[in-house]
Amino acid sequence: MTQSTPANRLRDVRSRIARAAAIAGRDSASICLLAVSKTCSADAVAALAACGQLDFGENYVQEGVGKIAALRTRHPRLRWHFIGPLQSNKTREVAAQFDWVHSVDRLHVAQRLSAQRPVERDGHVLAPLQICLQVNVSGEASKSGVPPQALEDLARAVGALPNLRLRGLMCIPAPNEDIQAQRAPFAQLHSLMEALNRQGFALDTLSMGMSADLEAAVLEGATIVRVGTALFGARSTAVGREKT
Repeated sequence: MTQSTPANRLRDVRSRIARAAAIAGRDSASICLLAVSKTCSADAVAALAACGQLDFGENYVQEGVGKIAALRTRHPRLRWHFIGPLQSNKTREVAAQFDWVHSVDRLHVAQRLSAQRPVERDGHVLAPLQICLQVNVSGEASKSGVPPQALEDLARAVGALPNLRLRGLMCIPAPNEDIQAQRAPFAQLHSLMEALNRQGFALDTLSMGMSADLEAAVLEGATIVRVGTALFGARSTAVGREKT
């Protein structure tokens, strides 16, 4: 049995992405692997970064900010994505420390991120904060996300904000073990992005798919897949129902 090391787990996940991309007739290089490091230590992130992984996703603001601070000197090239629910009183730290936010679903949160994005950090000019709008494609009352029918209005308002760049859409569908059922909400998200682009937007990002359904997401056009368990192993603490 192959020893489970960060390098081996990373290779296995990248192989899964490459196989799915080949089936879809896509270039696997067009798909970003986002390592979801919530509840993992900074050392675990550093171990994966040493294997060449650059993009990391965090669900909790204080935990994420702590890891960013701990690793910025050792691994300055890492890109940090905030992917969890974002409360208004936490936007300042996210705007200052992260490179991407995938979970915007309210205009006032986007407005605060834009207003609080610093001009520079550590003497370097900051790029605009890269934004994905979270869409509730499953219609679950318990899930965050803008309803599909309200998406265009939110996209227009967010796209007009300074200091943000609207890149695309994100979703967290209801779990399903059947790959065809998994594909349906991802196809819906892809269709929503195409519809927005026909209305004059220039979106290029679909953040969708996790450890259990990344193949279905790649088949439906994912450009970012958010993978935690397959890279870091099962988490020892309960962190909610989302399994990345």
